[in-house]
Amino acid sequence: MSGHGDPIPMTACRAGPLTGTADVPGDKSISHRSLILGALAVGETRISGLLEGQDVLDTAAAMRAFGAEVTDHRGGNWSVHGVGVGGFAEPETVIDCGNSGTGVRLIMGAMATTPITATFTGDASLRGRPMGRITDPLALFGARAHGREGGRLPMTIVGARAPVPVRYTLPVASAQVKSAVLLAGLNAIGQTVVIEAEPTRDHTERMLRGFGAELEITDGDEGRVITLTGQPELRPQDIVVPRDPSSAAFAVCAALIVEGSDVLVPGIGLNPTRAGLFTTLQEMGADLVFENRREQGGEPVADLRARFSPDIQGIEVAPERAPSMIDEYPILSVVAAFANGRTVMRGICELRVKESDRIDAMARGLEANGVHIEEDEDTLIVHGMGAGGVPGGGRAATHLDHRIAMSFLCCGLAAQKPVSIDDAGPITTSFPIFEPLMAGLGAQLERRNA
Repeated sequence: MSGHGDPIPMTACRAGPLTGTADVPGDKSISHRSLILGALAVGETRISGLLEGQDVLDTAAAMRAFGAEVTDHRGGNWSVHGVGVGGFAEPETVIDCGNSGTGVRLIMGAMATTPITATFTGDASLRGRPMGRITDPLALFGARAHGREGGRLPMTIVGARAPVPVRYTLPVASAQVKSAVLLAGLNAIGQTVVIEAEPTRDHTERMLRGFGAELEITDGDEGRVITLTGQPELRPQDIVVPRDPSSAAFAVCAALIVEGSDVLVPGIGLNPTRAGLFTTLQEMGADLVFENRREQGGEPVADLRARFSPDIQGIEVAPERAPSMIDEYPILSVVAAFANGRTVMRGICELRVKESDRIDAMARGLEANGVHIEEDEDTLIVHGMGAGGVPGGGRAATHLDHRIAMSFLCCGLAAQKPVSIDDAGPITTSFPIFEPLMAGLGAQLERRNA
């Protein structure tokens, strides 16, 4: 799994209706941040609904390595006894972040302004991802990074002994970079300022305020300006993690393309910086209904019902929406394959430096299953074949990418012939119950011999 075990080939076959309730796991982004900010607070933070996928478990292990007391009370209930801002101890071993780009980048930020040294590594996929976009702004605080050619893991970060606050304009829309800089700014005396031209997911800002940090957000000519005052004493919190919209996307999108389906996803997080996929699906004509809207743990949530939508139309997705749905383009590409007409997705070059080159992975996989694709550096165009029109019968390479794996399994549930993937193992990094959850809705997923 994800470089930690033998490949798990899997095939998805055309299914009958998907029906029932999909209790998807807790939000991965919020789970990572809950553990890290809990470790930087003074006292006990209690977390319920934590995603217990491998990515988050690796972050929990990292917080223990930096000196926090992290306890699993079972059933998604965890506690973190934090060490305070600037209180991280130097880890005795290498920090293995597995497959998680979010985990490694946020943790680097959290420790970069403490005078300690830590070495980070990960699986084959993570070791191939560039870290310069994180280490460059961290260097402005006074941290030093020593890694492989191209700024890749394994990498050693030497924390700043006398960190200075920075003013940093994000060169690309990235919640990971923004969050790393803000976390580094916690231990720098003075005000750290982050400017983003396009708003990205704001879980870090919401959670920092909840933990008691002094943080101001304004909109100006430069864009969204976030000002953080350093060296606060963070207060422990009780955090209820909403269900992950990125995980919910698979059950929702599968329901839209499998004939006769009717699926309810309760308690899904609807943070406006994360809900771009659902807006896009509604523009395409998807039958989506939001029920029981409410707030949970400072985040908007609702129960989402998705029904089979045979008349979905291809559209041109607004490029400025990309930051709010960057992880959902793979599964959107699958829905687009079953739409009428072409779907154009522009401004998505960020997908080329995710767990895999997701533009290439989706293009090659869809082509292998009979779908006509066009692409360039930051664009993917899918020529839809209508409800039930995708031939299928192909095999997709997942490239150790959980979202590619789940997307093509969903494709196979509605294609004319089964769709296979080379490795379902990476799915455990973000959605460990994907297989039984989908099977419980009526999906036909079969493991094959390697």
